[in-house]
Amino acid sequence: MARAIELSIENARSGRGGPFAAVVVKDGKIIAEAANCVTSTNDPTAHAEIVAIRQACATLGNFELKDCTIYTSCEPCPMCLGAIYWARPARVYFGGTAADAAKAGFDDSFIYEEITRPQASRKIPMIQMMREQALTAFRVWEEKSDKIGY
Repeated sequence: MARAIELSIENARSGRGGPFAAVVVKDGKIIAEAANCVTSTNDPTAHAEIVAIRQACATLGNFELKDCTIYTSCEPCPMCLGAIYWARPARVYFGGTAADAAKAGFDDSFIYEEITRPQASRKIPMIQMMREQALTAFRVWEEKSDKIGY
């Protein structure tokens, strides 16, 4: 956790991104570390947790972080929380809370609110189309004998 906090402070000072960082540990060793680089890479998905998960998975050669621990300087946002669940680490430790982040100008509470709204009522409307055509990909997947489930 100390390393994640250190990286978050360095990142805030450098201006390369927001004041967030994450570290992934396996067997007591850091296998990945990253700081938020949304603004420096023009990538809205480049949150520290996402970047660290990508690095850790590349290092391990696996899409799961089984038996790994993620240390993050702040409570994960909804996007990062989703990525964490897909990566399946053993546990996550976080420093600051979502409320702390909101006080600093990083308020993601509106995303949680949006998720509960009907799709057509969201600020960015979600409109379903071509469902039958899209279902073809699921049928192909279900019939595939050599698929790698996740």
